Amino acid sequence: MEASVRNLVKQVKKGDQNAFGEIVEIYKDSLYQVCYRILGNRQEAEDAAQEAFIRAYVNINSFNIELKFSTWIFRIATNLCIDRIRRKKPDFYLDAEVSGTQGLTMYSQIASEDPLTEARVESMELQDTIQKEILKLPEKYRIAIVLKYIEDLSLNEISEILDLPLGTVKTRIHRGRDLLRKQLQHV
Repeated sequence: MEASVRNLVKQVKKGDQNAFGEIVEIYKDSLYQVCYRILGNRQEAEDAAQEAFIRAYVNINSFNIELKFSTWIFRIATNLCIDRIRRKKPDFYLDAEVSGTQGLTMYSQIASEDPLTEARVESMELQDTIQKEILKLPEKYRIAIVLKYIEDLSLNEISEILDLPLGTVKTRIHRGRDLLRKQLQHV
């Protein structure tokens, strides 16, 4: 896969915009997931992922073709998410929680076509609880946990994305896991 992406990047550097569209198709879901897991908000995650693609396109000529494109674009997205967390302003979105309710949004008012089994509902509730607890982690631990356990990246890839020594990445993952374990004891 990385070889085909490398060829697409070469085409983009030559001016082929359609090739970048193919790159977007390859990475759009995983990039959105990383942003969502870090930010915890669909709208902001979509915005951050879109901005990451725009920055990658604008700066494609500075990309070293010998490196993995996925690591580069994940690093851009992660940095954008960190920036958003640091300059967080109160925003209101349609998918924001409705005040006076327990986790309901306007989207929850739309009828579903397929009935949910009890096991599926419990699984969704557990995933939602874990996501909420991940969002409570300090930023440095949250990002490491998301990249390791949600995106299943190697320690070396995380080290490259975060521009941190491997030992620091291991420490953050270990401490983040310990904090998450303590937070989830009540579940």
